Amino acid sequence: MEPVLAVGDAVEDWTGDARYFEYTRAANPVGSGHVPAVPMGRFAASAHQEVRTGIVPFDLSSSLRIAAGPATSPALLASFVRIAAGDQLVTDPVAASELYHVLAGSGSSSIDGGTIEWGEGDFVVLPGGGPSTHRATDDALLYWVTDEPLLRYLGAAPTHARFAPTRFPANDVRAELDRIVASPRATDRNRLAVLLNTAPNDLTQTVTPVLWAMYGLLPVDVVQRPHRHQSVALDLVAECEPGCYSLVGRSLDEHGEIVDPVRVDWEPHGAFVTPPGLWHAHHNESGAPAIIVPIQDAGLHTYLRSLDIRFAPPDR
Repeated sequence: MEPVLAVGDAVEDWTGDARYFEYTRAANPVGSGHVPAVPMGRFAASAHQEVRTGIVPFDLSSSLRIAAGPATSPALLASFVRIAAGDQLVTDPVAASELYHVLAGSGSSSIDGGTIEWGEGDFVVLPGGGPSTHRATDDALLYWVTDEPLLRYLGAAPTHARFAPTRFPANDVRAELDRIVASPRATDRNRLAVLLNTAPNDLTQTVTPVLWAMYGLLPVDVVQRPHRHQSVALDLVAECEPGCYSLVGRSLDEHGEIVDPVRVDWEPHGAFVTPPGLWHAHHNESGAPAIIVPIQDAGLHTYLRSLDIRFAPPDR
């Protein structure tokens, strides 16, 4: 009986898919442009208005040359989920990690026989591997991030849950942030932020094995000095007034400032992508505090020991 091959061009001696490249021409396919770099995507807060109840993905798959489905980065997909009061919506991604941040409204999610009630400001993380039914009590808007593109690339599916469904109540998250802001060393810190963690992921101190999630304050008249890392950041602006923005660029000058930066102006519930390896700094000239929620694939990078986070020298 002839072997049945699902992919490729293998022939009888199994050599049909074999290819060879000279090392110096193929060692850095991203640098050569063969693999597209992650773009600085921007997504307007108004995008969710496209639907009454439904999902609006932040899709950069075309720029990334990903043909298998929508993707915001090579590993992650971010979307708005909008559910009108009284409606319900089912999500069932082939993902090992799901994170929901409730931007408005209230409702519940049913997962594997259990129900999680949620309201504005809450975070909910799910281990994936099965459907979830979301119901809105009031008109609801959620920000949803999964690692579905990563599993698609690997041709993998979750075999078992690596952590339990977990809710981070808004009041608890804000209380933790307030405690950090009130601490004696607060003014010495590059970031005033709380990181979310689920107990089974204490090794990486992340919210799932793949996802890293931060709830951070950008105080009035503060510049958060540049830093960089190899994880992709999907940055959601939870709260801000006009005058908040990020500067993003490839290098620093001798004073630790970003050279020829691109400016990304913030808007409430808007989102943008910070590509890996780029320096970025956040500025608040608005006269009011702002909140930013970056979600990254830093859980995976931390486990692989490849995160390589660096901070610019202190401003002198």
